Amino acid sequence: MTCATDAPTTVPNLWTTNFRFYFGARTTSLLGDAMLPVALSVGVLKAGYGATGVGYALGSWTAALALCMLFGGVLADRFTARRMMIVADLVRFVIQAGMAALFALGQPSLLVIVALQFVSGVATALFQPGVASLVPQVSGDIQRGNGVLRVAESMAGVLGPALAGVLVTMSGPSVVFAIYSATYAISAVCLSALRLTPATVVSDISFLGQLAEGWQEFRARAWLWSVITIFLFYGCFVVGMSLPIAAELVTSELGSTGLGIGMAALGLGGALGGTVAIRVRGGRPLTLGSIGWALFAVYPLVPALHPNLVELAVGWAVAGTGLAFWSVIWATTVQTQIPSELLNRVYAYDVAGSLVCMALGRSLAGPLASVTGERPLMVFACVLGLTCAALLLAVPATRRLVIPATSASNTG
Repeated sequence: MTCATDAPTTVPNLWTTNFRFYFGARTTSLLGDAMLPVALSVGVLKAGYGATGVGYALGSWTAALALCMLFGGVLADRFTARRMMIVADLVRFVIQAGMAALFALGQPSLLVIVALQFVSGVATALFQPGVASLVPQVSGDIQRGNGVLRVAESMAGVLGPALAGVLVTMSGPSVVFAIYSATYAISAVCLSALRLTPATVVSDISFLGQLAEGWQEFRARAWLWSVITIFLFYGCFVVGMSLPIAAELVTSELGSTGLGIGMAALGLGGALGGTVAIRVRGGRPLTLGSIGWALFAVYPLVPALHPNLVELAVGWAVAGTGLAFWSVIWATTVQTQIPSELLNRVYAYDVAGSLVCMALGRSLAGPLASVTGERPLMVFACVLGLTCAALLLAVPATRRLVIPATSASNTG
């Protein structure tokens, strides 16, 4: 492990014009994404559809994202990531502006809300693969760029729900959806302003052929499928399963205010983790990243120990630090190890698998908790999280993966 102070004195300029525009695109859309659950939940509840309606509305977006992610990766490699991201932003701008109009005019039907959010999820699946492949094109220091973006994402996760809560209380969900739609318009303008080297687009391979090629490249890298295989358990039983159970435990003991403070601490920890990842470099990135998995295992453990408010905030801040640190290390590893012409498709397999296992974990949380009890289940999640972190060190393909010292600081 090395720190930035050990690096060469010549540091690439991160804040180029391209990176500024990309940073603007990501921060605005991330802020909007963080506002969506609050606006959608309040809007659906006020329309009289209850918690079941909220589940359908949020679930339709997630389902569309998971179902279409692989196709989004192929389209991004086929037509360039930036083009697909701009199209996705414009579609989401129209969809969420429509949501704002519907709530302003009265009570929209649940079917219409679910259908619109499904289309928004499809558009997000077109957008998301490009998030990985554009960073090497706009950043002279890939790991530093990922770290800065992760800090921005964490802060948006803290500010977005709070801002949405205030606006919903003062003006209703239509205003929040109007602001939400505007964030996508800003993102599309910023992405359009990027000046990138023209990409070589391969069009002589069929759509299904490109999809299969992405799978073959995924399978060919033992370190990649090893991490994803381990994460199937980590994402399901540590991340996915912990979220609803932890929220219920904290709310029952510390109330909704306690949960809000805990989630804010998680977000602030994420900002700290992104900052640390900017400074800390390692020749064996997945070995280094295992620290992040181990730290996040604190997340399910803390609510099981009857914490007071300070203990909850500290514990979840540590967990947020670990999660953000891993996210930056993992993104940098994928971006520096996968050829640019394949990156969108390989990244899509990664995201699709993560979404599915975390959704499965949420669905299993209630039934498993009814059998084992909530607190024993959270202790199990912590132990499994630490075990998965140890597996990253035990599997030779992940432990021995080496990134040359210059890879994290070139343009890919």
